[in-house]
Amino acid sequence: MHPERLKMLITAALFASIIGILAQISIPLPFSPVPITGQTLAIGLAATILGRKYGTISVLIYLAIGAIGVPVYAEFSAGFSALIGPTGGYLIGFLPTVLIIAYYIEKTSFTVLQVFVANTIGMLVTLLFGTIWLKISLDLGWKAALTGGFYPFIILGLVKAYLASTIGVIVRKRLEKANLLKVESNISA
Repeated sequence: MHPERLKMLITAALFASIIGILAQISIPLPFSPVPITGQTLAIGLAATILGRKYGTISVLIYLAIGAIGVPVYAEFSAGFSALIGPTGGYLIGFLPTVLIIAYYIEKTSFTVLQVFVANTIGMLVTLLFGTIWLKISLDLGWKAALTGGFYPFIILGLVKAYLASTIGVIVRKRLEKANLLKVESNISA
């Protein structure tokens, strides 16, 4: 295996652990089975810093580790049951989220504004996946699903999108400048 690829795979694994760590920053809400967590911030950072390929690998590693029973999901949950439980849609939604964020960044300019737009879109994707699955898994009406799984997370989601944008742009530029990170682009111009 090429040393550069090995380095990026190790970095993706490191980001999987960062997602797991930030998932434990969890604030339960009395009116919702969905807690506020740091996971979405970590997903935004992974997409912004690692790009589409390795950001997606980091999310896949995170989901796989949790699915086999390592308690890395929010509130130290784990297992396949977490993926099909009420919050499973958010977890599964991380995959299209990381892809969409990184794709948008690759197609636009790597500025804080564009990365913020990408992370905001990503936040909405996660919330949509999560809310739809919350509705299905708990047999809720749309009003209850949106009230418990979407609306309460918008403002803080925008804050996390901003943090992922500002921190992500700074970190990625510094890592690239120091030749510690090479983000591959699979999109031809």
